[in-house]
Amino acid sequence: MTVVVVEAYATLARRVLARPARLGRTRLVAVDGPSGAGKSHFTACLADALAASAGGRRPPVVHTDDLLDGWDDQFTFWSRLEAGVLAPLRAGRPGAYQRYSWARRAFLPGAVPVPVAPVLLLEGVSAARAAIRAELSLAVFVTAPADLRLTRAVARDGPGILPELRRWHAGERAHFAADATAGHADVLVDGAPRLPHDADRYYLRLSGPVPDWAGTHR
Repeated sequence: MTVVVVEAYATLARRVLARPARLGRTRLVAVDGPSGAGKSHFTACLADALAASAGGRRPPVVHTDDLLDGWDDQFTFWSRLEAGVLAPLRAGRPGAYQRYSWARRAFLPGAVPVPVAPVLLLEGVSAARAAIRAELSLAVFVTAPADLRLTRAVARDGPGILPELRRWHAGERAHFAADATAGHADVLVDGAPRLPHDADRYYLRLSGPVPDWAGTHR
């Protein structure tokens, strides 16, 4: 039976800060889950809560969508993330990456710096993959029903993305099934909450088996 618990982002922020750093001096928090589940909103709210807990210093956030070389780079971008961000932070040095412009279909010339910080939030599909699992201080998996996620994506980006999006969703399902991402997450989040709550201060944590609608199976 899956149980839904209302939890404050502030509580989760304190939990993050109480955990040991496993990527050099940095606590790496991965916010994973299928597209359209609500990862970006969750990450922004957690960043706000961490800033409030750390005297206003907002943690850096890296979105994996900014590292993709287009639609075909759904999972193979990781080597750029490793070389530009993870490896330097592991060694106690600041990292950097080039941001991909989906409008121009090319990487922008300027480098985006990633400082050595107490916490780094890594948000996006496959952010909590097995390759980084041992160095995560916290793994979060945000999920929502497939039909709702599709509706959100089309509302955000337009119906023209549907062919690529359906292929993307199939890739997600295969990856999450093979990687067992949700089963290894420390926190499973309901990205389609049905309980009334202040969505900027609280989130709904799922406890128990991963629900059938989570979009993590073939």
